[in-house]
Amino acid sequence: MSSSVQLFRDQKYHELKGQCIQQRRLFEDPEFPASDESLFYQSASRRKVEWKRPKDLCEDPHLFVNGISSHDLHQGTLGNCWFVAACSCLALRKNLWQQVIPDFNEQEWDPKNPEKYAGIFRFRFWCFGEWTEVVVDDLLPTMDGKLIYCHSNVKNEFWSALLEKAYAKLAGSYEALDGGSAADAIVDFTGAVAESIDLVQGKYGEIISEQMKLFEDLLKVHKRGGLISCYIAASSGSTSEVETEMGLVIGHAYSVTAIRKLRLGERLIFSFKAEKLFMIRLRNPWGKREWNGAWSDSSEEWKKVSSSERKSLGLTLENDGEFW
Repeated sequence: MSSSVQLFRDQKYHELKGQCIQQRRLFEDPEFPASDESLFYQSASRRKVEWKRPKDLCEDPHLFVNGISSHDLHQGTLGNCWFVAACSCLALRKNLWQQVIPDFNEQEWDPKNPEKYAGIFRFRFWCFGEWTEVVVDDLLPTMDGKLIYCHSNVKNEFWSALLEKAYAKLAGSYEALDGGSAADAIVDFTGAVAESIDLVQGKYGEIISEQMKLFEDLLKVHKRGGLISCYIAASSGSTSEVETEMGLVIGHAYSVTAIRKLRLGERLIFSFKAEKLFMIRLRNPWGKREWNGAWSDSSEEWKKVSSSERKSLGLTLENDGEFW
């Protein structure tokens, strides 16, 4: 990564942190205050949002608990599944998330030296062709003592909520993240180029050779460290976020968390009339609500697959929002 990083609103992380530690106070960001103007364009919410620091929400706050994973993300009341899905993809790639969360160890809470904690964090996004560093304080919007936006499934883990806050600051407000494209967020996290594939136009449903080629391309991208997400486009006139009979949500972004070729044993070749299965694993940013068709968690298909093959795929039969 090049040394030239732009500073958003010219805020210098180390300088601000140093001042706070010296004055023994926690950082309060004047550029993105803990008030309604950071939440909404103009309308305020009907219920009072309280801004709380992680130490007021749990005993032992951390940036990461047992490392980082795509299960650390649960979408809140904001329509930013596209951002959360992109974060799930990012969490799978160490070299990429360490660019977005620089010097994460230095930013982590240190229970042995609490006086070194200043309630300030920094994140980097690729913005108009250069890396831009965004500083935030750790005041997060809550109701009834719970985070209302993106949160982890572990109560004392805060990287996803803080990353979302930095992205909201860059966008102008949390409400500015309502509705968007996962491809855009992936570009903002990587500085890479995004490519979109229309499955209907490509006739992937009809032409088996096209299907094979698509799978090989996806496998290659995944192996080379690319980030992949997908969604069902809402047809004109139909409403978004409606669930199909198969449990998928229309107009909702999913992250692709694994792509595998499953080699079938003899017993299965007979059952499925194929030697290899091309499998793709998706995750719903809500952390629940899964596909219920073939190969869903409790489907007949999995019952025919040996436990060793299931283990090698990392199959978990939990309602965790992830499914093959």
